[in-house]
Amino acid sequence: MTAPVAKKIDKELTIHGHTRMDPYYWLREREDPEVIAYLEAENAYTETMMKDTREFENRLYKEIVGRIKQDDQSVPYLDNGYYYYTRFEKGGEYPLVCRKKGSLEAEEEIMLNVPEMAKGHAYFQIGGYAVSPDNKMMVYGVDTVGRRKYTLYFKHLESGEIHEDAIPATDGNACWANDNRTVFYTQRDEETLRNHKVFRHVLGSRTDQDVLVHHEDDETFSTFVYKTKSDKYIMIGSGSILSDEYRFLDADQPGGEFIILQERERELEYSVGHFRDRFYIRTNLDAKNFRLMETPVDATSKENWKEIIPHRENVLLTDLELFNDYMVVSERKEGLLYIRIIEWESGQEHYLDFGEEVYVARIAINTQFDTKLLRYAYSSLTTPNSTFDYHMESRGKTLLKQQEVIGDFDPANYESRRIYATAKDGSKIPMSMVYRKGMQQDGKNHLLLYGYGSYGYTREPAFNSTRLSLLDRGFIFVIAHVRGGQIYGRQWYEDGKMFNKMNTFTDFNACAEQLIADHYTGPDHLYAMGGSAGGLLMGVIINLQPELYHGIIASVPFVDVVTTMLDDDIPLTTGEFDEWGNPDNRDSYEYMLSYSPYDNVEARKYPNLLVTTGLHDSQVQYWEPAKWVAKLRDMKTDDNLLLLKTNMDAGHGGASGRFEYLKEVAFEYTFLLKLAGKT
Repeated sequence: MTAPVAKKIDKELTIHGHTRMDPYYWLREREDPEVIAYLEAENAYTETMMKDTREFENRLYKEIVGRIKQDDQSVPYLDNGYYYYTRFEKGGEYPLVCRKKGSLEAEEEIMLNVPEMAKGHAYFQIGGYAVSPDNKMMVYGVDTVGRRKYTLYFKHLESGEIHEDAIPATDGNACWANDNRTVFYTQRDEETLRNHKVFRHVLGSRTDQDVLVHHEDDETFSTFVYKTKSDKYIMIGSGSILSDEYRFLDADQPGGEFIILQERERELEYSVGHFRDRFYIRTNLDAKNFRLMETPVDATSKENWKEIIPHRENVLLTDLELFNDYMVVSERKEGLLYIRIIEWESGQEHYLDFGEEVYVARIAINTQFDTKLLRYAYSSLTTPNSTFDYHMESRGKTLLKQQEVIGDFDPANYESRRIYATAKDGSKIPMSMVYRKGMQQDGKNHLLLYGYGSYGYTREPAFNSTRLSLLDRGFIFVIAHVRGGQIYGRQWYEDGKMFNKMNTFTDFNACAEQLIADHYTGPDHLYAMGGSAGGLLMGVIINLQPELYHGIIASVPFVDVVTTMLDDDIPLTTGEFDEWGNPDNRDSYEYMLSYSPYDNVEARKYPNLLVTTGLHDSQVQYWEPAKWVAKLRDMKTDDNLLLLKTNMDAGHGGASGRFEYLKEVAFEYTFLLKLAGKT
């Protein structure tokens, strides 16, 4: 079958006296039948080119699904007299959202029967849900498109009645005031999908009469609303890449006026928790890696902030949980996460001991103040996801649940390690590696190198049962913790953003070169994968050094950087100028243009390439990968595979069902294993 050829229509894009020609600009018209026809032609081509491995793909899918406990359940947590949990029935794509009153032996109440709700929808996603203080009402969000625009619904939990109040175009979350009648929610802009307004709604009133309580008119900020763990305050947060601002309102007085905690300032970031008569503030005020402050609720501006935990050059303060007798903080040091327990009265402290070289640990759901138990989650590349209760006084821990992997899985069959590459400027780039025991460093191992490297987000070395299908077939899996992430603290992030962004890409290629030099793999056996901003990473690395890789998977890739960042009608654009730069400024334009994958495609050989996207993607519009593939088809000089697969029913996160999305994973793995000759 001949690959589709997208037509060319000249489109001049001029700024700063520089003109770019974009012949595939027309693919932006989602409603154009010709655009849909092109995407469907690409899907048909992909289907044909992968036809020889379809039987293997089906077997692989069954293998992946076969490791999953079908009738699984989350660990219940206690909140306001009820134990809340979700559970799956055998074969179910979607969960049942449940609770039990007072005891785990009590009768189960199914609050949301999501499998029933999802019937008739190609895509179905529940956003957040919140139960009223009297436990009688719940509010929840529903998205049936994948565009991440949720409609809020209200359900009476005793009668099962769904109220007529339905609020469209929200972020899917809402919180209750203490009167059991008033909720606060965030509305999204219809075009840009930016969270820009917070409204107050009273049950039974017309939604078009909801009161606007905050309008975030700065297009570089997004807003959100939540209730403090103490149930004392409703908080409205506004945030950009570099700045934050919070407002608070007594939850007993929902008709009152919100009070600004600390006005926004350029490069002042902070987040807020409440306990007794204090706000506790994690902030970067004179503290690149953040420190912890406290302030009275009646004197909240920064001149009243008192330091509780000081800034440390080598430790990033990442999270905070407050209890009556203890304060618990999460910290990142030397690339690893630590949980630190501090007793209020004595000031004595200690750290949890995890005993592995590469792992991820995080504070889980802790709704109670008056308890000595800390709920935390733990995982590693060889240890399935586990939930513990830790007794902060006796220092004993109880395993509540470990992810059950069906079949012959034995963690003793696998090894993980932390290794390093040297970047161009001498920086040591950490990598987290896992493989099946018996691996030989002979340069012949198939290896999948995974990366992201943006927004300060760290890809944690967590367990993934689907990955076993690669490991058991001789693959090594490696996460490259490149700059732009935050594994080594805030500086690691800042060294991979804005005018330092190129470090992200060259770091990744340095990791690839190191893996080859150390004989873990070779260029004929090395594969790379990344999604969204990680898809941008994939696009740049193959423009820079395509010879390093045999195959690439770029999921929902952000590859048309300059054109997207020049269009402030596209979702997420204005809020990200401090991440990528504002191309209305010439220096930012020229720097972004130097690496934008779409703008730097050349007539050269490229690795085998699988590109995936969703027609309704709200974060990276489908046309970015579509244009990129069209241009690659036109210019590349090799006969390697170039496949574009568009999910016509989903958005940024792919398919919504528990098992349905695994079909996408099985397809991606089949692509890799086909190239590796292991199908």
